[in-house]
Amino acid sequence: MEEELSSAKKIHNKAKEVVTTMFSDVRMGKALEIEEVASLVDEINQSLERNTNALLSLIRLKNADEYTYLHSVAVCMLMVALGRQLNLNGDQVKQVGAAGLLHDIGKMAVPNEMLNKPDKLTDEEFNIVRQHPQRGWEILKSCYQVDEVALDVCLHHHERVDGRGYPEKLSGDALTLFARMGAVCDVYDAISSDRCYKKAWGPAESIRKMVSWREGHFDEVVFHAFVKTIGIYPNGTLLKLKSGRLGVVIEQSKKSLTTPIIKIFFSTRANAHIPIEILDLSKETDGIDNIEDPLKWQLDVNKIQGI
Repeated sequence: MEEELSSAKKIHNKAKEVVTTMFSDVRMGKALEIEEVASLVDEINQSLERNTNALLSLIRLKNADEYTYLHSVAVCMLMVALGRQLNLNGDQVKQVGAAGLLHDIGKMAVPNEMLNKPDKLTDEEFNIVRQHPQRGWEILKSCYQVDEVALDVCLHHHERVDGRGYPEKLSGDALTLFARMGAVCDVYDAISSDRCYKKAWGPAESIRKMVSWREGHFDEVVFHAFVKTIGIYPNGTLLKLKSGRLGVVIEQSKKSLTTPIIKIFFSTRANAHIPIEILDLSKETDGIDNIEDPLKWQLDVNKIQGI
């Protein structure tokens, strides 16, 4: 994890630059240039192959102002990881990664003041924002280098398996595997990120919310694979153990979804910091008591994780 983190940070920064430049060019009316996308997705895939946890630990490193760009980076990384979990072939993994990177490009056709509005959108504004999948499809369609997978995910990542999504209200088998993947990855990153109009839910709380919504919203097979990919307690989750110690999830255990590897640093019983210790809960008698809110303890989880 630590060995890969340095490389993962460079890839994350490069991805942010690529997306920001690409999206900004589109907003200014320039033609879409995607030459760097394939090599970037390749680097992301190789990093995830070396260590899945390092790159996925970085997806929450974004503030509300950077959301539109870094959301696309995060969805790309999640799509690649999920594609690997679903045993897609190498070409398909690269295709879904590129699709994740490009899925929200239609937001460049939406005025900034609507995207960044802290208050509730009016019905008219909401309708304009909901046009972004169609607008994105039109932008991508004009670029001969974009394949059908990217077009599909861009147009259909807000569809639901029960047909209550948009823009085409597709349901069931009318939705491709790639569109179903896009829907899950898009929602997870959206609700676990700070937005201009709401604070993020924690990683584990986001998974819980999605579990409660999954019937009708998400494809069951894809959703279960997604949970296996990032865990029931995803990296960055603050946990209180039965011993009263606090720790942050830094890696997923290969043995069980419910026993992640955590970095212990605080005792709630002593109300004091304790020497840092790395615990693999699959090998410990101590278990998880509760998911904690970092704000309650005035903690910066990213700092504790070392990212």
